[in-house]
Amino acid sequence: MVKNEIDEELEEELEEKVEELEEEEPKERELEEGVVEERFYTIPLRRAWIAPVKKRSPRAIKIIKTFMNKHMKPEALVLDKEVNEEVWRRGIEKPPRRIRVRAARDTDGVVTVFLAKED
Repeated sequence: MVKNEIDEELEEELEEKVEELEEEEPKERELEEGVVEERFYTIPLRRAWIAPVKKRSPRAIKIIKTFMNKHMKPEALVLDKEVNEEVWRRGIEKPPRRIRVRAARDTDGVVTVFLAKED
């Protein structure tokens, strides 16, 4: 009888978590609705490797920002958290050689750079 009560509690917790996750998805869709233009880019980061060892990842971030400013000409530029984490994943000394991103421009001219999902 105690086991049944515990199982019921666990099921209720699971249902609550599933509802929370379902609520989060529409938020992402709301962000996507305002998208006017979307482009995919592979940004070469080889120039970051010319920098001193302890300045490579910060240089890679600067390269991404200058690339996006040149190609999308945004009013404002926002890098997604995942892009930053991907650059810094192996530390300050070893950023990736290239990165695949998705740039989305909203109605205000703000460009947000997301990590491109590999399907």
